[in-house]
Amino acid sequence: MTDETRTDETQIETEATNEADAAKKVVRLSVGQEITGKIKQVTDFGAFVDIGAGRDGLVHISELTVGRVTNVKDIVEEGQNVTVWIKRLNRERNRISLTMISPDTRTIRDLQEGEVVEGVVSRMVPYGAFIDIGVGTDALLHVREMGNNYVEKPEDVVEIDEKLEVRIITLNRRRRHIDVSIKGLREEPDGEDSDSAGAESAQGEDGEGQVVDKFENVEVLSPMELAFKRAMEAGGEEVVLPKSRRRRRRQHSARTEQADIIQRTLNTMRE
Repeated sequence: MTDETRTDETQIETEATNEADAAKKVVRLSVGQEITGKIKQVTDFGAFVDIGAGRDGLVHISELTVGRVTNVKDIVEEGQNVTVWIKRLNRERNRISLTMISPDTRTIRDLQEGEVVEGVVSRMVPYGAFIDIGVGTDALLHVREMGNNYVEKPEDVVEIDEKLEVRIITLNRRRRHIDVSIKGLREEPDGEDSDSAGAESAQGEDGEGQVVDKFENVEVLSPMELAFKRAMEAGGEEVVLPKSRRRRRRQHSARTEQADIIQRTLNTMRE
């Protein structure tokens, strides 16, 4: 075989008939080449395109657009003129694979985990937000990936049509599933004020920092004392039992221990 007739994987020569003079001409095709053609046949799995090369090329349903396609007829129809690019050439099987996605278009195949890309918030759901990152498949930004602090609702952090940078953390090309995160890509509240306020509220401090024991004056009776008191009150007599020294010491010790724990907690938070 001479150099003039030899072809490689990215180039194929085919003969096309010129209807005007019935003369044969040679059409040279190469991978990546841009061609204008006409949709000749639409099938469930794609569309055949007449590119004037003597054989039709196939645009698979996955190559019609960057997004998911469920019906080929939603994108193209027979007789429609389209611009296509040569994707693959198989001389042994006499096949020409085409794509309607421009080589300059970024798709899910070009993404990598850990990569930071720009996107726009397209819609909200209770558990997060979907981000349009320009590859035909929206990425999910879950609420747990919206910050290091607890996020109750996604609208507390992002809003519809907001532009933001996201980091790709999970990528499944086959299922066209993308998970992203904004942790570390934007400033977020440190949460100190809300944590301090919550701690003060939970620990029951008054305006001067004094610990208030709401149960200081509540009398705690033993089961025997409680039964005796109920029996006497059932007979119409009011019974006031004196606090024992042991009970008073026990209550005082408990209050002192509680105050000590609260004070240590406050000192740790201030540090």
